[in-house]
Amino acid sequence: MAESNPRSWREDMSGRERIRYVVELLEEPTPVQEIADRANVSRATADDELQRLQSDDWVTETTVNGTKAYDLNPVRMLFDEVTNLIEKHSRDELESQLTDLKQEQEELADKYAVQSLNEFREQFAADELSADELRERRNVIATWESINTEIGLVKHALQLYGDVVELSSPKTDSHSALV
Repeated sequence: MAESNPRSWREDMSGRERIRYVVELLEEPTPVQEIADRANVSRATADDELQRLQSDDWVTETTVNGTKAYDLNPVRMLFDEVTNLIEKHSRDELESQLTDLKQEQEELADKYAVQSLNEFREQFAADELSADELRERRNVIATWESINTEIGLVKHALQLYGDVVELSSPKTDSHSALV
């Protein structure tokens, strides 16, 4: 996580803005006090803003070692990523991106003579490999997982493309297809 710079924050951002900034960088559920410390605000300010962010579905409340904590809302993150893809790419670009990702996935499968990531993982555990080979395979697993994630996001974007574009375009007298 990027370290905060409280001096410039005091000049450029309000306490609530700093909390939102810290929240955007969360990688795991984080206690309120730790968020407050990173944002250089009081615990009360952090708690108040985090509750507001929870009511807006930006974060979810949980506990870490018996202490109230917050994490980014994974559903909101998914919709934000899909919407961002739709806003930045045409349907044709997304279809092309999906084709490229599938090709990368197939090349990995061919290179390691497997049909799926699960089969590759089974090989990882079964084969007698050197430390270098194991590191290489762990990197391949991370790459394959990343490709799978991107494929899922692009597929969601393609499925929702028409609805998002329609709902994002200027309003007309016609009724939405979703109503």
